[in-house]
Amino acid sequence: MQTEKQISPNNNDISNLIKPYVKNWKWFVVSVIVSITFAFLYIRYTVPKYAINAKVKILEDQNSTSELGAFTDLGILGGTGNNVLDEIETIKSRTNLIEVVKELGLNKRIIALGNIKNTELYDNPPFNINFLGPDSLVQKTEHEFYIRLISSTKFQFANIENEVFKEYSFGKAIPASLGDLIITPNGSLDMESYSGRDYQVKVSPLATMAEYYQQNIIIKVTGEFSNIISITLNDAIKKRGKDIINTLINKYNQNAVDDKKAIADRTSNFINERIAEIYGDLSTVDQSAEDFKADRGIADIASQTNVNLEIGAANQQELQEATVQLDIASSMKDFIDSQDGYELLPANVGLADQTIANTTARYNELALERRRLLESSNEKNPIIVNLDQQLDGLKRSMKSSLNSVTNNLSLQVNSLSNQLSSINSRIYSVPKNERALRDITRQQQTTESLYLYLLQKREESQITFASASPKSKIIDSAYLLSKYPVSPKKSIVFLAAIILGLLVPFSIIYLKDLLDDKVHNKLDLERVSQDIPVIVEVPRLGRKDDRLVTKQDRSVLAESLRILRTNLNYIQKSHKSTPNNIIFITSSVPGEGKTFISSNLAAIYANTGKKVLLIGADIRNPKLYDFFTTDDMIQTDKMKPKRSTKDGLTEYLVNSNLNVQDITIPAQVNENSIDIIFSGKIPPNPTELLMNDRMGELFKKVSELYDYVIVDTAPLMVVTDTLLISEYASQILYVVKAGGTEKKVLNFPVKLKAEGKLKGLSFVVNNVKQSNLGYGGKYGYGYGKSVKKWWKFA
Repeated sequence: MQTEKQISPNNNDISNLIKPYVKNWKWFVVSVIVSITFAFLYIRYTVPKYAINAKVKILEDQNSTSELGAFTDLGILGGTGNNVLDEIETIKSRTNLIEVVKELGLNKRIIALGNIKNTELYDNPPFNINFLGPDSLVQKTEHEFYIRLISSTKFQFANIENEVFKEYSFGKAIPASLGDLIITPNGSLDMESYSGRDYQVKVSPLATMAEYYQQNIIIKVTGEFSNIISITLNDAIKKRGKDIINTLINKYNQNAVDDKKAIADRTSNFINERIAEIYGDLSTVDQSAEDFKADRGIADIASQTNVNLEIGAANQQELQEATVQLDIASSMKDFIDSQDGYELLPANVGLADQTIANTTARYNELALERRRLLESSNEKNPIIVNLDQQLDGLKRSMKSSLNSVTNNLSLQVNSLSNQLSSINSRIYSVPKNERALRDITRQQQTTESLYLYLLQKREESQITFASASPKSKIIDSAYLLSKYPVSPKKSIVFLAAIILGLLVPFSIIYLKDLLDDKVHNKLDLERVSQDIPVIVEVPRLGRKDDRLVTKQDRSVLAESLRILRTNLNYIQKSHKSTPNNIIFITSSVPGEGKTFISSNLAAIYANTGKKVLLIGADIRNPKLYDFFTTDDMIQTDKMKPKRSTKDGLTEYLVNSNLNVQDITIPAQVNENSIDIIFSGKIPPNPTELLMNDRMGELFKKVSELYDYVIVDTAPLMVVTDTLLISEYASQILYVVKAGGTEKKVLNFPVKLKAEGKLKGLSFVVNNVKQSNLGYGGKYGYGYGKSVKKWWKFA
């Protein structure tokens, strides 16, 4: 028993899972070939793209050694290193890319039209396009038109591809939606060689093209702590890709230089304004000293006050420094108060307060960002409004800080002045002229020191202005990463095509099997039939095959029916009931082949010389007339089969005067003698008629007269006729149509068998494909007609 369980066909194995796919191997081959063909066409007619790469090192500003270093000794602006990620966003910004698109003219594309594949021209096109309309309209509008070159002097123009072309001369203005445009020939080319060719010209908005390249340009850091970034672009035209990356880097560096020069210019202007003011104060002080000495005849009075001056020297130095700081802070405060907009502030002007220096640097950064954004937007942009709010906050913070610093410095100056007055009180004995002259001298020195200091810073600012450096250093200019295109990649495309070619039929077969709820062969039926035996598989017939077996038939159909006959004989020998030679043939619904099985089973029994009776017990929808023809048959309707004029089963059940011989018709079928009882006329009350006692009498009589009685009954699930007479059967064959009968339908006969309503029930699988005969098609009938293999042509 254990061995039988191990070799039972019900055990699932890998071969059963693989078989549906192996059986349909031709579809896999065809699918793969078709997929590879499409992959080849895709590669052949897809425009290849090449990877263009460049490497740039982001330079750090250490301690603001750029133009902001003009006042680093005062500590107003503190320098910090550039954030690489921020610089990447700056390089890839929409503003930068709009400038690149505008400079290279990427929004105007010339495409040479081909029969299958179009080619975009970038370098040295056969003609040039110039728009006479305003740039604002050309740069924000999408438009296309078509040009057909005729000769070196003429061409044809059309706004739509299928529109009639109009002829124009080169250099003549052509009206268009973007304004008049002028087409001029490329003088470096032989225009005659381009005659007859069609070109499509596409004009796109600058912003649209900038957004396209913003999405396709990839910028990333080469290492975790590296300042070197890699810029990559995949483009169909190698030179265009190189030009875009190189121009983008140059624009980034140029913008950085322009920003630094803007701050340097602002600082220099502020210093020049202060120098002009201080120069006037210095001239006034010098004139006062000259007038004082001339009026009083003073030559040198320094030696008279050396002792007192030495005592107050230190105090005087502190007072000067505090006075300078106070003057600068006051000037800075006045400058900010007088500013209405968001102009740049002078940076690093000499204030010692680090907070003011940092705030000024941050204010200038935001002001530059606001100015850059205004180039491509307006003041109502939410980003600019946010920047305005930040700038206003920084300005209020600087005003507050400057007020605090001014107040502190004023207190310090007053304190130092008081100390100095105390010292001066000790020199009251010094002549009045010397004291007055000394006051003038101190004022002169203070003004002169500030004047010289600003002159020095002006020179430093001019030097910085002239030597402003970019933010990045080019390590590798744009170059081609590989001579092979990055898309489409042949290996990946063909691999994907093969996978897709295998996946499509696999998915179809898998889904088909997953959704399939039909019985296909004996193995499928045994899985749901429980302990009810499946005694035979009957193969599907071709259109040209005979539906009834002959006496010496060696076909697959005949072999399967002989197996059915053998199995039935074995069952009948073990059957103890009497009679045991009455075999009912039924099915679930019409069209499953019960009449076909009944007729051929009768013929195969007759081949052995047995006396066989075939009864048509399906009195509602008789089908035996389709298989057997007698001399007395007539056809009353073209749409209905021929009917026998002789009495049949229904007449026998109604007329008690009729006996079995009166309704039995001898027939010669393919050299086989079979007696047939046709169903007769269709009665109005078939159910009640089958319940007649004469039905039992009929079966009793024929079982004694014949070796085998084959009864073609009505379908079980459609009517109750078969159940009414099932008690007379010694064996019931339930016909299941392969590929037609659903598995869930078989629960009905299984349930009837369990309830004892169907005795001697066995299953017959009809209409089985040749490939599915046996257990999953592995074991079939080997004595049928041989089929030549597909690869054998001879």
